Amino acid sequence: MPTTAKKTPKTAAKETAVAEPSLRFRHSPELQERTQALLDALEKAADPEDHRDDLSDLVVDLTGVGMDYYFMKPLEQAKVGFVVEQSARLGLSGAVKVIGSVTRKIIGRMNGPQLLVVTAHIRHLAA
Repeated sequence: MPTTAKKTPKTAAKETAVAEPSLRFRHSPELQERTQALLDALEKAADPEDHRDDLSDLVVDLTGVGMDYYFMKPLEQAKVGFVVEQSARLGLSGAVKVIGSVTRKIIGRMNGPQLLVVTAHIRHLAA
């Protein structure tokens, strides 16, 4: 009878994440550079909590860029018109502000190990 290695929850989660489909978005080289620099700094920091504000700002910026990539770009390509684009842009701007406020509050309460989990997730997405 063949033996099978028992999978730990971490191993199983990693395998599932690799097997699942994903969507990613393109962003500027400057944002990529900023992202990598912050992730490196956070991972090497004696106290990751010192980087909470910067991480919050980064997550908000990535959210805005992602919303633009997934929603505004297709509207522009579909040539829906100036008024529709401006309405959509205004709506997304408001949504990003609300999301940003919530993001800053949540990240602002995280401890070092929790911040490192968020960092690892962003690094995984940026790979």
